[in-house]
Amino acid sequence: MRIKIAVVFGLAVLTTVCGEAPRVRPSDESSNDLRLGPPKTLNDHFPFVVPDDVAQWHQRAELLRNRVLVATGLWPMPERGEIKPVIFGKSEREGFTVEKVFFESLPGHYVTGLLFRPSDPPNAPSAGVLCPHGHGGRMQRLTDAEIEAQLAQGGEHFRESGQTPKLARCAQLARMGCVSFIFDMLGYADSIQIPFEVAHRHKDPRPEELEPSEAGWVFFSREADLRLQSIMGLQTWNAIRALDFLASLPDVDPDRLAVTGGSGGGTQSILLGAIDDRIKVSFPNGMVSTAMQGGCYCENCNLLRIDTGNVELAALFAPRPQAMTAADDWTRDMMTDGYPQLKWLYAMVGNEKDVYCRPMLNFKHNYNYIARATMYQWMNRHLELGLDDPVIEQNFVPLTESETSVWDEEHPQPKNVGIDHERAVCRWFDEQARGLLNARIPVDEETLRAFHESHGTAWQIVFDQGLPNDVQHVSLGTETRDGIRLSRGLLMSHRRGCELPLLTLQSSRTEPTSTVIWTAGEGKDAAFDDGGNPSELLADLLERGAAVMLPDLMRQGEWGDQSNEGRQRLVDDERSYSAFTFAYNRTLVAERCADLMTVIAHAVKSDAQARDAAVPGDKRSVNLLATGPSASWAAPAAALAGPLINRAILVTDHFRFADVDGYKDPQFVPGAVKYGDLPALLALRAPHALMVLGEPTLPELTAAAYAAASASPNLRSSESRDIKDSALAWLLDE
Repeated sequence: MRIKIAVVFGLAVLTTVCGEAPRVRPSDESSNDLRLGPPKTLNDHFPFVVPDDVAQWHQRAELLRNRVLVATGLWPMPERGEIKPVIFGKSEREGFTVEKVFFESLPGHYVTGLLFRPSDPPNAPSAGVLCPHGHGGRMQRLTDAEIEAQLAQGGEHFRESGQTPKLARCAQLARMGCVSFIFDMLGYADSIQIPFEVAHRHKDPRPEELEPSEAGWVFFSREADLRLQSIMGLQTWNAIRALDFLASLPDVDPDRLAVTGGSGGGTQSILLGAIDDRIKVSFPNGMVSTAMQGGCYCENCNLLRIDTGNVELAALFAPRPQAMTAADDWTRDMMTDGYPQLKWLYAMVGNEKDVYCRPMLNFKHNYNYIARATMYQWMNRHLELGLDDPVIEQNFVPLTESETSVWDEEHPQPKNVGIDHERAVCRWFDEQARGLLNARIPVDEETLRAFHESHGTAWQIVFDQGLPNDVQHVSLGTETRDGIRLSRGLLMSHRRGCELPLLTLQSSRTEPTSTVIWTAGEGKDAAFDDGGNPSELLADLLERGAAVMLPDLMRQGEWGDQSNEGRQRLVDDERSYSAFTFAYNRTLVAERCADLMTVIAHAVKSDAQARDAAVPGDKRSVNLLATGPSASWAAPAAALAGPLINRAILVTDHFRFADVDGYKDPQFVPGAVKYGDLPALLALRAPHALMVLGEPTLPELTAAAYAAASASPNLRSSESRDIKDSALAWLLDE
C-alpha cells in the first residue's frame, strides 16, 4: 500500500535556508575531500607499496600489465605483420661490425637503426640486446668541453668512444658476443616521418589537431585521445617490432633477449619489460624512480600512471633479473625509496639477488662508463656469456656519418612524411582496433565472454575502480516531519580520500521496500525544485516506498569546490597535452563513477543490514536512477556493480563520448570511442536489468549483448526521456 506524502516539506525541519534544497553541511563548513588539492603531476611522489603476499602481487601485476597495454593503445595487440627488414652497409671495427637497418613496424612506417654484431661470433646463436637510446638520439655526441669534463670526473675513460656513449655500449656488447640493436626514437636521426618537434617539443595545438580533415586526424587531437593514440604508444609499438626484428635474426638466440636504455630509453625499457615476456634480462637506467616520471611527450600517455609509477612498473619485470643505477637526478632517493621495495618484492617472489641498484650519486643524469660497466657485468652474468669479471669497455674509432646514416641514394628516405603520414598511422591503428574489437561483438555465450575480456578489461582500466570495501558513513543527524525522514551524512573512503555529502529520504510510516540511488548532472539538488521542495519524481519514489539516496559527487553541489563546479581538473602546464594531466589523474567522469561506486557500496551494506533485521522473505533491493548528463558515469558504475544493482534506469539523451570538445571537456574520457562508446558500457551491464531512456533506437551492441546473455527481457528502452509511472513501477519491481 502506498503512503501518501505531501510534496511540500517543512523546510525548518530540513535545516535549510528558505528557498533552497536541503544541505548536508552548514554552508560555512568546508569539505575534507583530499581531491580538493591540486592534481598530481609528473614531478610528484610515486611510492611503490609492496603487496602483502605473492597472490596479491600477481593480481596487481595483471592489472598493471593491462593498464600499460590499454594506455599505450595496444589492447588488443595489433596484428604484427611482416616487417620486411633491410640490412646493408657493413662497417668493421676491432671486435665488432655495424650494419644499417630499416624495416616496417606498420605499413608505410619505418624503424631505422644500427645492428652491432661480434666480429668473431660464437658457434651457437648469440644473446640479443635491444638498446632504445633515449633523448639526444643514437648519434648524440658530447662536445669537446663535455668529454673533457667527463674524463676529468671519471664518467668516461676514452675520448673517442666516450664522445658517442650510446654507440659505445652497443659496440662493447658486440665485443662481448652479443648482437645489439639500437633503433631510432621518433624524430631522431633517420626516423624522419614524424618530426622531432611533434614527437618531443609539441606545445601549442596545430590546426590539424583542432579540425580533423576527411583524410583523418593526427596525434594530440581529440580523435586521437578518444582512441588512445599517442607518440608514446607508437614508440612502444616500434620497440616491440624492433624486438621482433632482433629475435628473428638467425644468429640470435630468441631465448636470450635483453633490453637496456637510458633516460627516455630507460622508460621504453621499463614498458617493454612489463608487457613482453620475451625479455629475459633488463637494465633500465635513469628512469626507475619515485620522483619525476618522464617529462617528454614520448614518455606520457593517458591512463598510464594512475595510482602507480615507474618503480612499480619496473617491478612487473620480476622475477626476471633487473638492474639500474641511482644518480644525482630524480633517481637520487632510489637507495632508500624505491630500491628497498624492489628488493622486498623480488625476495617475496624468490629472486632477491636478481635485482640491483648501484648508487652513483657523484654523477648527474647519465649512462656513462661506470653505469655501462655495471650493465656489462649484469648482462655477462644473466645472459650467461661466460666472460671473465670485470668486463672492461674498450675504445674504438668513431663511426662516420656515412657509416651510420641509413638513408642513401640506394635506399632513399620515405616520401610519406609529416601530417599525411601522421594521419595514415592513426588510421592504421584505428582500423586495427576496430577490426579486432568488432570481431568480438557478442552473438552467443562464447563471444560474450570474449567481449567482456576485450571491452570489459579496457573499460575497467579506464575507470579503474571497483567496489570500495572501506566505506564509512558519518551521520550528521536525522529529522522527521509530515511522514518524511531525512538523514544527512558523509560517505568516506580512506583509500580514495573522498568525502561525499549524502541525503537519504524515506517514509517514516513504513519500512522501505527498496533503495534508489539517484545521480544527476547537478547532484542532489536535481531532486528538488527552485523553492527547495521535493520534485514530483522524488515525491513519487517516496510514495512508492523507496528510500532515496541523493549524493553530491565530485564537483557537484556542496562537494566542496564551487569555483570549479563541473570542470576538469588540469595540471598547470603550459604544454597542451591531455596526458600531462590524465596519465596521473582520473578524469572527472572516472572520479564520479568511483564516487557512485562508493555510494553503491554503502547502499548495499545498508540494504543487507536492513534485510537481516527484517522478517524472513522481506524483499529489498538497491536500484539506480540516472538523470540529466549523468549517463557517462552511471553506465560504467552500473556495469561494474553488476548484480549489486537490481535495476537501473539511465536517461542517456543519446549522449556519446565522441561528441566531447576535447580533453578539457568535463565529459572527456580517453579511449572511450575505441572501446565502443556508451553503447559498449550499456552492453557490459548484461544480463542485469536495464532501462535506457532518450535513445532514438536501442544501440545494436547493447541489444546484441543482452541477446547473447539470453537476457533480452531484462533490457528496455524508449525514445522518451520522461520517467513515467510504468518506468518507476519497473524500477521498483512493483
